[in-house]
Amino acid sequence: PYRYSAIRKKLDELDQITHQTLLDLYDYNMSLARSDWSTLSVQKRSSRSLLHHVQRHPLRRQKRDNLVNLPENSPSVDKNDWKIGFVLCSENNKDCFHQAYSSGVDAVREWYSFHYINILAQMPDAKALDESDFENFIYACRFNEATCDKANYTHFHHPLYGNCYTFNDNSSSLWTSSLPGINNGLSLVVRTEQNDFIPLLSTVTGARVMVHDQNEPAFMDDGGFNVRPGIETSISMRKEMTVRLGGSYSDCTEDGSDVPVQNLYSSRYTEQVCIRSCFQLNMVDRCGCAYYFYPLPTRAEYCDYTKHVAWGYCYYKLLAEFKADVLGCFHKCRKPCKMTEYQLSAGYSRWPSAVSEDWVFYMLSQQNKYNITSKRNGVAKVNIFFEEWNYKTNGESPAFTVVTLLSQLGNQWSLWFGSSVLSVMELAELILDFIAITFILALRWFRSRQQLSPPGPPPNSHDNSAFQDEAPGLSPPHRFTVEAVVTMLPSYNSLEPRGLSRDGEVGHE
Repeated sequence: PYRYSAIRKKLDELDQITHQTLLDLYDYNMSLARSDWSTLSVQKRSSRSLLHHVQRHPLRRQKRDNLVNLPENSPSVDKNDWKIGFVLCSENNKDCFHQAYSSGVDAVREWYSFHYINILAQMPDAKALDESDFENFIYACRFNEATCDKANYTHFHHPLYGNCYTFNDNSSSLWTSSLPGINNGLSLVVRTEQNDFIPLLSTVTGARVMVHDQNEPAFMDDGGFNVRPGIETSISMRKEMTVRLGGSYSDCTEDGSDVPVQNLYSSRYTEQVCIRSCFQLNMVDRCGCAYYFYPLPTRAEYCDYTKHVAWGYCYYKLLAEFKADVLGCFHKCRKPCKMTEYQLSAGYSRWPSAVSEDWVFYMLSQQNKYNITSKRNGVAKVNIFFEEWNYKTNGESPAFTVVTLLSQLGNQWSLWFGSSVLSVMELAELILDFIAITFILALRWFRSRQQLSPPGPPPNSHDNSAFQDEAPGLSPPHRFTVEAVVTMLPSYNSLEPRGLSRDGEVGHE
């Protein structure tokens, strides 16, 4: 992040302690060419404070789980059978845990980086330290067959990689490529000098490149890739856009305004921006200070074990909860409804070639004052271009709408019935005829019931229940006819021979 010469006085003490630690753990005598360690005994002011904190977080070995309990100095125990790491304790030293690593190189780098962060946090002007030297880093720049310079770049400082430059940012005039291909993209010659690197902080050499959309922060440690010294790296890219349906179809967000996490970056919403902001806000809330590699929230300060004694213990505990999604950051931070990605593929070749390296390095030394002894390990070339002059859009659409629903119903109807428009009309006519005929028959039946029902008895009529009781098993006929038979009465003469009865009464049979 910074040149070793710029903060060497701050790191000399840490380097001395690390040198002694490597000697004790691995019997490795680190080169003393960079600093005169004997003069450090005079620096009592800073040495006492740093040594106290290093002793609180020592780097040491720990037995593996599958080993028996043997003393550390036992000759039968191989140093490879130990895990190495450093101890982190709470403020009252009641709870401690061992941050262990299977690789000693990873353990030393992580332990050194932990103390390095505390040193940078104690420097009030560390973030404002401007080491921007464009000409000393980018020797040549060409885009779409046109020369580009420092005015076409935006400089920012990355906490891990130091000086970074963004080409074609929104703050400058946008450059456009006319055609695909290596000759119409961005071509750079970069300086990858490693003589001034911090030896215990970084173990790689080269440059780091990342392709991202405008108005998005460059997360170099997540999406970047390394450019190897002495190699020409040709990177072809394809642009892909993803458009998701929001609302009731998914939980994507348009601009992040409906996400319950404050955006700590001066850029538009992305999922990574939200996740890092969520972790930093939880860090300030739980540990009382902010992690140095993330943006600083309002009214907060960066973690420093001279002010926050147990921040390292709190940080690693919080980091474990973060990765297990106990904090809920991965649930709160939703995907944006519209996002742009670049699919990259790279090819490599030696640069410069053996027959041309002499005149290339000579021209660089004349124009850019390139005077590195190990020439091939000091420069690299990178080409970034579009593979095709188009881009791919992945969109979402509703599976069923009113139109698609009718279409699907029509398809299923045709599949199962093999119908046409005429057959559908005939079927509709058949249904209407059936309904009409049913209605007519029902109406006739209702009217016939009304005609067959007998009228009620007239007023002042006699009760005929006595006659009806005589034949209870017979039901009255539905229709009957009354015929009058008229018989002529006999004449009076016909009654005479009958005579009178004994009693003097007139009778007849």
